Amino acid sequence: MNPILNSIFYQIKPMVPRWLQLEIRRRAIKLKRRKVASKWPILPIASKKPNLWCGWPEKKQFALILTHDVDTAKGQENCLDLMNLEKSLGFRSSFNFVPQRYQVSKSLMLKLKSHGFEVGVHGLNHDGKLFKSKSTFNSRAKKINHYLNDWQAVGFRAPAMHHKLDWMHALDIEYDMSTFDTDPFEPQSDGVNTIFPFLVRKSGHAKCYVEMPYTLPQDFTLYVLMQEKNSKIWKYKLEWIAENQGMVLLNTHPDYISFPDRKGIEGENYSASIYEDFLIWIKENYDGLYWNILPKELAKFWRQCYCN
Repeated sequence: MNPILNSIFYQIKPMVPRWLQLEIRRRAIKLKRRKVASKWPILPIASKKPNLWCGWPEKKQFALILTHDVDTAKGQENCLDLMNLEKSLGFRSSFNFVPQRYQVSKSLMLKLKSHGFEVGVHGLNHDGKLFKSKSTFNSRAKKINHYLNDWQAVGFRAPAMHHKLDWMHALDIEYDMSTFDTDPFEPQSDGVNTIFPFLVRKSGHAKCYVEMPYTLPQDFTLYVLMQEKNSKIWKYKLEWIAENQGMVLLNTHPDYISFPDRKGIEGENYSASIYEDFLIWIKENYDGLYWNILPKELAKFWRQCYCN
């Protein structure tokens, strides 16, 4: 979506009922899905390994990064349930919060960190205007940096996966996760065509950050728009990434996950059992072969290997 269309979309979005927004997007994605079968969910060229590829530590077959964008206060209410689900199965993940869209719970962030999970920043307002202009971005970057410092966070992801990687040097980050290997259904659909992290260097400076594209389809796409009923596509894509020794990076939203004691909005949620089934499948089929770490830990590893 070009900048003009993107601006128009976010101007009229508040005036369109949520159910109608979803219905329009569902019909559009159904038509588009048939046309992009050759590049989604797998883009073959994305398997190319980085130059001087040194492999994953401990000879692991692939890296596994689990992340969650907490878009709303409702999603924030599901975070502990999601953390407990992952922890019970031996996984760790990062939770990214929107600083100025809802009241972010400091006690929740402290609890997540105390259990070995990570906290990151997800935009500022989640209004689609972060990249409206360079001046707008720079102005908001100062506020984002305040939250990065206050939360002791080193990672960022922009809402709706909007991105201008060269602008993001204004952020005090060690890594960004605002891109994807291939996802023709995103508003800004220019994939980075790789299932590996990569460095984004600032021209004329030594400064750089690690870019980590998500490599599994987002849950909103699969379960809210496509209305899939199981984790088959996640499993299919993970098998391919594992074969190519890549990075499995999944972004899910607690806003759309329905737990037994906390039901979601009809037509906008999927059962937590789907996510649980996927994690159990990973443990049963790839025990000892995956490197499940936090994004900040992978960023540190990647800098050590490639930032010279």
